[in-house]
Amino acid sequence: MAEKRLTIDKAEPLLLFGFNDKHLRKVEGAFPDTRITARGNQVILQGDPESLHRIERILDELTVVLNRNGNLTENDVETVLALFTVGDGASGRAGLDAQNVVLFTPGGSVKAKTPNQIRLVESARHNDIVFAVGPAGTGKTYTAVALAVAALKSRQVKKIVLSRPAVEAGERLGFLPGDFREKVDPYLRPLYDALEDMLPRDKLAGFVEQNVVEIVPLAYMRGRTLNSAFVILDEAQNATHLQMKMFLTRLGANSRAIITGDVTQTDLPSREHSGLVQARQILEGVEGIDFVYFDEGDVVRHRLVKDIIKAYERYHQDEEQRTGGNPR
Repeated sequence: MAEKRLTIDKAEPLLLFGFNDKHLRKVEGAFPDTRITARGNQVILQGDPESLHRIERILDELTVVLNRNGNLTENDVETVLALFTVGDGASGRAGLDAQNVVLFTPGGSVKAKTPNQIRLVESARHNDIVFAVGPAGTGKTYTAVALAVAALKSRQVKKIVLSRPAVEAGERLGFLPGDFREKVDPYLRPLYDALEDMLPRDKLAGFVEQNVVEIVPLAYMRGRTLNSAFVILDEAQNATHLQMKMFLTRLGANSRAIITGDVTQTDLPSREHSGLVQARQILEGVEGIDFVYFDEGDVVRHRLVKDIIKAYERYHQDEEQRTGGNPR
């Protein structure tokens, strides 16, 4: 049995080890016949050399996560363990993959898979408001919801608020049949779908009932102040200028927001009426606000979606040339 001693000098040992060394015990439990002992800022590893090498890399990765987030949760430990102990996680890419993990769920980890998804994750860690702008199928909303769930699980926020403009920009909910929930469910269903991928159904139902997770049409955000919340506005190209300003000014203390949308798919009479288009002109360059732009290279849906997006882009470019910059 080999023995290895590590000195923890890049992070606070108590935060890295966890209360009563619970994080170390979780790591130890993943490696049978291996013993981990903590003494001050020293960690003593005993076991076969390969296991000790992997444990050392796990502790290095947990140190990176701790320094990046300011704390370390059980979810973080499970995520890193999964990457280093299952399948390709033991390969040389494990450390890189761990940085791209957004959330660990019972069904596996949710990772940022494309360059701009990775940019969105990094931007959300350093800015309180992030705009994710680009075509359908690029994972903007899914990545944003995963970031929100991760923030809730790690207790960085106390609630998640997800919002969309319902129906059209006018949000004529009264013309639809049924009660309030029946009216808005069809337009908020994509947000439910993402949440159901990341949370057990009974857990999600409990969160919704307790208002820990709230899914509301944009029109119902007026007059509110959201503290300690992770707020997402989806399909923001259908928000008017005034609605966008109203949404952004809902943020209270310790809150963050991600706004997603595709400026080429607005249901408004003109793209110039879109609050998302105007927000780019007004807010770009403001400290604490960032814009991440997605393109067809980030498409993660059916292989034809990428070709469809390119075909429409060519069509609109040709149309603009034919009409002198004024497409019909």
